[in-house]
Amino acid sequence: MGTEILVNSTGKETRVALMEGSQLTELHIDRGVDRGYVGNVYLGKVVRVLPGMQAAFVDIGMERAAFLYVGDIYPQFLDGKNHDDDSDDDGPDRGLDDDATVAEEGPPRSSPRPGQPAIQDLLTEGQEIVVQVAKDPIGTKGARVTTHITLPGRYLVFMPTVDHVGISRRIDRDRERRRLREFVDKNRPKGAGFIVRTVCATQTNQTLKIDMNYLVATWDKIQAAATSKKAPAPLHIDHGLVLRIVRDAFHDDVDRMVVDNPKLFEEVQEFISEFSPELKEKVHLYRGAEPMFDNFGVENEITRASSRRVWLKSGGYLVIDQTEALTAIDVNSGKFVGTASLEDTTLRVNLEAVKEIVYQLRLRNIGGIIIMDLIDMDKEQNRDKVFRALEEELKKDRARTNALKISELGLVQMTRKRVQEDLVRYLSEPCPVCEGRGHIKSRQTVCYEVFRELQRETTRSLAAQTLYVNVHPTVADMLYGEEFTVFEAVEARLGRRIVVRALQHMHPEKFEVYAR
Repeated sequence: MGTEILVNSTGKETRVALMEGSQLTELHIDRGVDRGYVGNVYLGKVVRVLPGMQAAFVDIGMERAAFLYVGDIYPQFLDGKNHDDDSDDDGPDRGLDDDATVAEEGPPRSSPRPGQPAIQDLLTEGQEIVVQVAKDPIGTKGARVTTHITLPGRYLVFMPTVDHVGISRRIDRDRERRRLREFVDKNRPKGAGFIVRTVCATQTNQTLKIDMNYLVATWDKIQAAATSKKAPAPLHIDHGLVLRIVRDAFHDDVDRMVVDNPKLFEEVQEFISEFSPELKEKVHLYRGAEPMFDNFGVENEITRASSRRVWLKSGGYLVIDQTEALTAIDVNSGKFVGTASLEDTTLRVNLEAVKEIVYQLRLRNIGGIIIMDLIDMDKEQNRDKVFRALEEELKKDRARTNALKISELGLVQMTRKRVQEDLVRYLSEPCPVCEGRGHIKSRQTVCYEVFRELQRETTRSLAAQTLYVNVHPTVADMLYGEEFTVFEAVEARLGRRIVVRALQHMHPEKFEVYAR
C-alpha cells in the first residue's frame, strides 16, 4: 500500500489523515470555529511597540494581539525597494508540503538585522499595516505575523514583496530547473518573486502562466481591500483544510484520496478539475457502512497518539511529557530483556525508540524544544549509530528540525518548527480535577491539611464548641477510617466537637472548615 489521503467529515469537524503504507503519519483537524489562521492576510493596527524586545503587538481582530518581530519587517516596508536573492531554497515550510507556505519562521529575531532601523523607528501605535499569519496562536500566546506576504498556489508560491526566483531542491534535473527559472523570471511582475514548487516539474508553460496570473490577481485584490477597509480586518482567507491539503499534498505520488462526505467530494472534484484534472480519477467517495477511520485503522492510532505512554514492539516504551515550551521523551526498556549483552539490548531498544519518536513528533505535531532521554550506551559507535538512525528518520519530516548529537548522559536535544497547536492540546483540555498537573494531592495529605486548619479555626472562633468540616467523600472515609485515631486525638486536644460532612460536589483537594 502506498500513500493515501483520507478525509472524514462529521458535523462541523473535518479530519484529514495522511497515510503512508497503511500507517497514519499526519492528522489535520478543522472544527470550523477554531480553524488555523496560518496564511491569512490581515490589515492590522499596531497597538503597542516594545523597544526592549524589538517587537510590536498588532491587533488583527483575534482574541489576543498578534506578535511582530522587527526581523519580520521586510525591506520593502522600510524603503519601498526589494532586494534580490539568488538562493535556490524550496521556500519556508508550512507543514503540508516541502515548498508551499507562508513566511519562514526561524528563531525569534529579537534584534534588527545589520543596518536595519530599530522597531521604534519603523512603527508607531495606531499605525495600520498589512501582515500575514506565520504561526497560529498556541496556548496563551497570540499569533505571530510578518509583513512578508507569500501566497501559495498549486504549482508556485508568489512573494509580492521579494525580488527572487527560487526552485525546489527536489527538482534535480538542471535542464528542467533552467527552463522553469527562465520562464518564471521572464513572466513575473517587476520586483516580485516566485518559488517553483516540486510538483511544477514537467508542467507546461501555459499551466504555470495560469497559476501565476491567479496568484497575482489574488495579490491585487488584497491590495485593493487594504485601501478600502479599516483595521483590524481580514484581507485574504486561505482555503479550508481539505482544499489546502489537495493543493499542497495531493500529487502524482499519492495513490488515492478517499472522502466520506458527498458535498466535500464534489468540492474536491471541482477544485481538481480546475487545477489538476489528471488527478480526478484518484478521488473516491467512501460508501461503506462502517465509519471510514475505523475501517482504515485511523481511530486506534489517534487514541495511541493521545497517550502519555507509547509501547514499542520489542516491549520497551516511551513516556512523553509535554509542557508549553518543552517536550521530554523518556525511553525505557520495559519488558524487553534481550538475548545478548546489555549493550546490544540497549542498542536495539534505542534504535526502535528513535524511529517511533520521530513518528510521534510528526503525528502529534510536537514543536519547540525536545529532549530525548535514551537508555545509556557505553560504546561511542553505538551512540553514533542511533544518532544516524535518528537523522534518517528526521529526513521524512517536512517540518524543519535541528538535532544535536547524543551527549554522554544519553540525552538528545533537538528543535522542531512549531506552526500550529499540537494534536494532544487540540483534542483535549486540562483536567478539571488536577488542573492539568497530571496528579492531585493524596487523601492522606488533605486529611492532615484539615487537621492543621482545624487548629487555626479554633484560634479564630474561641467561643465555638463545634467545628464543621466539608470534604469530598473519599477524604471523609479516610478521616473516619485510617486516620480516625489521629482525628480523635485532634478533637481531644482542641476541646471541640468536630462534625465531618461528606459532599460529593467537593473537589478532592478542597475542604471547608468553619464554626457556627
